[in-house]
Amino acid sequence: MLTYFVTPLRDWFFGFNLLRYITFRGAAAAVLALVITFWVAPVLIRWLTRMQISEAIRSTGPATHQTKKGTPTMGGFLILLSLVFSTLLWADITSHFIWIAVAVTFGFGLIGFADDYIKVTKSSSQGVPGKLKFMLEVIIAAAAAYWIFKLVNPGVAVPFFKDLIIDIGWFAIPFAAFVIVGASNAVNLTDGLDGLAIMPVIIAASAFGLISYVVGNAVYSDYLQITQVPGTGELAVFCGAIIGAGLGFLWFNAPPAMVFMGDTGSLSLGGALGTVSVITKHELVLAIVGGLFVLEAVSVMVQVTSFKLTGKRIFHMAPLHHHFEAKGWAESTIVIRFWIIAVVLALIGLSTLKLR
Repeated sequence: MLTYFVTPLRDWFFGFNLLRYITFRGAAAAVLALVITFWVAPVLIRWLTRMQISEAIRSTGPATHQTKKGTPTMGGFLILLSLVFSTLLWADITSHFIWIAVAVTFGFGLIGFADDYIKVTKSSSQGVPGKLKFMLEVIIAAAAAYWIFKLVNPGVAVPFFKDLIIDIGWFAIPFAAFVIVGASNAVNLTDGLDGLAIMPVIIAASAFGLISYVVGNAVYSDYLQITQVPGTGELAVFCGAIIGAGLGFLWFNAPPAMVFMGDTGSLSLGGALGTVSVITKHELVLAIVGGLFVLEAVSVMVQVTSFKLTGKRIFHMAPLHHHFEAKGWAESTIVIRFWIIAVVLALIGLSTLKLR
């Protein structure tokens, strides 16, 4: 928004020229989101605690989780607030890509908010019915995909190949919706331990901030021999806001957590990452960069399938982080080791930009 109002003032004061640079605005968005989170979080946590808005702990989960009972939830509202405000302030509001990313993030956040609200008011681990939640997610994701492909040619870029785009025709919208919904729910499944989900989200957002920047830049995309998608550079500002909001939230979500993000945060952040990957045509790279989320989601699918077909469980408990809890790993050990895995996977994903 600032770029829209300040552009005419560049000739009056040279300092306003800084707003021309995506890198500056991305950093500014991160800092502002961080500051907003630090400022609002203590007030929000006190209010959530006073209103007894806490997450119901599943009796079937690890026994150690019972000690988390009473911890405020719906902290994802804080992430949404700082993320959306910072993005709209520092990004170019004439960019359709920014509005698509914000719309999906906010839409998935509303679904998560409704889910959290029902859980809190009913003191139950069951929120919005699964089929209804999935249907709403698909509608939002499909609408976003349609909007995206009105602006760019549909197609999936293949990592490690120069400018190779697979035209999947009419299947583009269902595939894009699958990526967005899948990413959203994968992050949601990962959000099971203090600080476990938010740091990999920050790492993935950092990777896709760089990807967005180079994909939108004619010089860098030509040098790296990747398909350019003009205008995606603005998404680096959006990713910067995710990083800042995520770091601010991690301050209060680090073990032992003072607040949980709930579905409000996990669904919206996953949807945001999925949307950025679709716009930049790096959906397959998201599967690498966000490989930790993929592992968590696959562990649940394998567990359910195995139990239905054979009556036996592959893991002690699913998602995967609960399996290691059941094996006796300390929560902090699981979290930090999963963070390390997320960093390694992000580096592998970024390497695909050059290894072609």
